[in-house]
Amino acid sequence: MARNSEKAMTTLARWRAAHIDKVNEQTRRPYLASECDDLTQCEKWRRQIIGEISRKVAQIQNAGLGEFKLRDLNDEINKLLREKRHWEDRIIELHGPNYKRIGPKMLDSEGREVPGNRGYKYFGAAKDLPGVRELFEQAPPPAPRKTRSELMKEVSADYYGYRDEEDGVLIPLEKQMEKEVVANLVAKWKAKKESDQVAPVSEEKNEDDDDDIYAVDAVKETDGEPVAMETEEVETNFIAHVPVPSQKDVEEALVRRKKMELLERYASDVLKSDSEDTRKLLGLTTPE
Repeated sequence: MARNSEKAMTTLARWRAAHIDKVNEQTRRPYLASECDDLTQCEKWRRQIIGEISRKVAQIQNAGLGEFKLRDLNDEINKLLREKRHWEDRIIELHGPNYKRIGPKMLDSEGREVPGNRGYKYFGAAKDLPGVRELFEQAPPPAPRKTRSELMKEVSADYYGYRDEEDGVLIPLEKQMEKEVVANLVAKWKAKKESDQVAPVSEEKNEDDDDDIYAVDAVKETDGEPVAMETEEVETNFIAHVPVPSQKDVEEALVRRKKMELLERYASDVLKSDSEDTRKLLGLTTPE
């Protein structure tokens, strides 16, 4: 009886093995979509990829597979999606139908189409993985800011207070407040006048008394308001309490000052000492 190794070396066994390899090569999907030039085969491989994606999407719905298995399945699904797009592009190159335009669209949880379906996607339980859940929690959009023209539409005369007096309420309140303020001021003035009131000054004056240059005109009261009384103009004699130099004294002082400035500027030290001695001998020096 022949051994197994001898059976494998027979002509029939070698032919059978070569036939199986040839069939497997024909049924194996090409690695690159550009290697296939048959439109029917391209559509076949596209349908095959869609079936694999469907099976893996059904598997990834199970949250009990674990974090690592879910991440691997999600990576495989994204890889198959990229391969499917390559085959669809190859079908378009071979003048086939455009499956990108007529194919099913990817929708979100609310049934809206996902914009830009070309990034990395998460499926099933992979959406609840740590770090992925935050990606789907979108912050509410900020309130739109109004432009300057929209703000100016709401600005009218009422905004600047031009029509506040048209309602008939503000003017009576202002008049009432004005009367109260005036009454308070008059009452304060009368109270101050009563407190500062002094005994009347006698009309007789001594002849030796000097005129008061700080005297104030008498004030009389009419209807509660002070009014200045008209008084006759009286000539007052002003007394100077300090000696006032005359015009001649001022001129002499200016001349002496000018002479001293000229001596200090142009005269030498010897001339200055001689002039000083001469002034002392003549008795013209000013007392210190």
